[in-house]
Amino acid sequence: MPTEEKQNNTQTISGFEPYADKKGEEYMGKPMREHFTKILHKWKQDLMREVDRTVDHMKDEAANFPDPADRASQEEEFALELRARDRERKLIKKIDKTLQLIEDEEYGWCESCGVEIGLRRLEARPTADMCVDCKTLAEIKEKQVGK
Repeated sequence: MPTEEKQNNTQTISGFEPYADKKGEEYMGKPMREHFTKILHKWKQDLMREVDRTVDHMKDEAANFPDPADRASQEEEFALELRARDRERKLIKKIDKTLQLIEDEEYGWCESCGVEIGLRRLEARPTADMCVDCKTLAEIKEKQVGK
């Protein structure tokens, strides 16, 4: 039982234990890249399953209700589901871009300043392409511009 508890406390969103880097290990060497590749492939697979589930659900639940209120409720439910799937579609594109960066051995460095993003940040957000400092600055600028 204690082993099971430990596993649940150390899992990331994709069900993988955080990468345990070894002293003196090269940042984003092959073992690290393989770790993040597995996480990203699993995450993408889970998202694709959700897409399939949504399509099946919408096919099964599609009905032409005679009552306008029932019809409106169903349309609103479908609209919410489609918005969620659209966000996931964009995330899948970002996952694909990240997998390409890993393949090109360019993953793990800030696209803005070039420093290491860091293992813990990448564990929390495997598709992160900026270090914490640059991302914070970008968000502040975004708020000031009002996008």
